[in-house]
Amino acid sequence: MQYEPGESRSNMFGGNSNWRGPIWMPLNYMIIQSLRKYYEFYGDEYTYEFPTGSGNKLNLKQIANELTKRLIKLFEPNEDGKYQYHSDDPDKVFTNDEHFKKEHFFYEFFDGNTGRGLGASHQTGWTSLIANLIMEMDED
Repeated sequence: MQYEPGESRSNMFGGNSNWRGPIWMPLNYMIIQSLRKYYEFYGDEYTYEFPTGSGNKLNLKQIANELTKRLIKLFEPNEDGKYQYHSDDPDKVFTNDEHFKKEHFFYEFFDGNTGRGLGASHQTGWTSLIANLIMEMDED
């Protein structure tokens, strides 16, 4: 097995029908919620290196906030004014048309290296969990 940043390149585990990449909002949301819940119990008692190899020690709440910021960044305009999840798609109407370029798409999952939106973009309400993450963001 190897790291797959986006769509599966093998049929293992059902290929693309079961693989939803490393940025799949429901799973990421549950991980962040779990970190917040564990923080309620452990508080500042435990700190962990985040990101790995950085030497930077954070508590579980701070780690949850950092992960939240990374997910929110997918929905913020980049330096070109385009959203990260479809910034590399110049031929799509929603990247250039004035009526659509400021509208958000809730993709099924996202490429772990580029943030490009993958899978369905019009029926996957779970990606709207980003709104919950924004509201739950709690920085101290």
